[in-house]
Amino acid sequence: MKTKTIECKNLKKWEKTLASCIRCGYCFEHCPISKYTRWESDTPRAKIIMAHGLVSGSLEPSDYIAEKLFSCFFCKRCETACSSGVSLTDIFIDARKDLIEAGFNITGTTTLTRPDCVLCLACVRECPHEARLLVDNKIITDPVICQACGRCVEVCPTGAALNGLDFGTSKQALQHETMEYLQKSKKSKAIVFACNWSYFPDLQSSIQVAADNKTYKIIVNMCGNRLEKETLIEAFLNNASGVLVACCPDGDCEHNGNEKAKSNVQYVKNLLQSINMDPETIHLVQIEHGDKSGFQMEIDTFMEKISGNK
Repeated sequence: MKTKTIECKNLKKWEKTLASCIRCGYCFEHCPISKYTRWESDTPRAKIIMAHGLVSGSLEPSDYIAEKLFSCFFCKRCETACSSGVSLTDIFIDARKDLIEAGFNITGTTTLTRPDCVLCLACVRECPHEARLLVDNKIITDPVICQACGRCVEVCPTGAALNGLDFGTSKQALQHETMEYLQKSKKSKAIVFACNWSYFPDLQSSIQVAADNKTYKIIVNMCGNRLEKETLIEAFLNNASGVLVACCPDGDCEHNGNEKAKSNVQYVKNLLQSINMDPETIHLVQIEHGDKSGFQMEIDTFMEKISGNK
């Protein structure tokens, strides 16, 4: 049963840190959730304010506040941008612990399991954070540990594993964005999938304008884990001239998403070759964090290559 006050025994150790946030808003620019919803309440700084309110007792805990604090993809872009060096994701994790202990049962971005799960345990084995567990013959997700990387969703053979709040990062959302772009014109166009850490647009609107005037579109997905084989294949089914996948360098991805991206790209390469299509029309590159010029060079090289193969 939910209480109107919570002890905040986990958040209390962050009390001075919470007060050090200067509300500069650098995190606002880099958070994929706030960029998607365009709500101030979804920004990392707003969540820090909420956490401070819970610790100080100036805010009454609610499902609304809990949902905000349980909505995070743990990309840590906000931490990289933070001018005060606040460990935002660690604070969010401790806030989740306190809210759960107070009786809040909120999904947020954590993954769920439908009742039709066949208990193959693929998601349990594949979860890089050990957040999915077999308990009483059911698969459950630990909402404190889950970092919403999407690995369980990608490996589930029946679709029983699914995202909670996906904020435009689900397979369906990525496929819709892909089809919408490719179907706008009869001209051959390419899709560039980029993980949030490797590449993040400064302003979504400016990226969209640039993409509309080019023969390719950059679609930002949260992690290589969320880029399923079907999403890559869907681009070719909609007459894409090529697909470029950008992910983190080896050792940089906390979710092992780059390894999954490599595997899925190789799968599609083999598939294309088996039906006498050029396997080089899909390519994977590993981009250092923030290396926009290097990423652009990779895009230009890829576009030139697939144009020369026509």
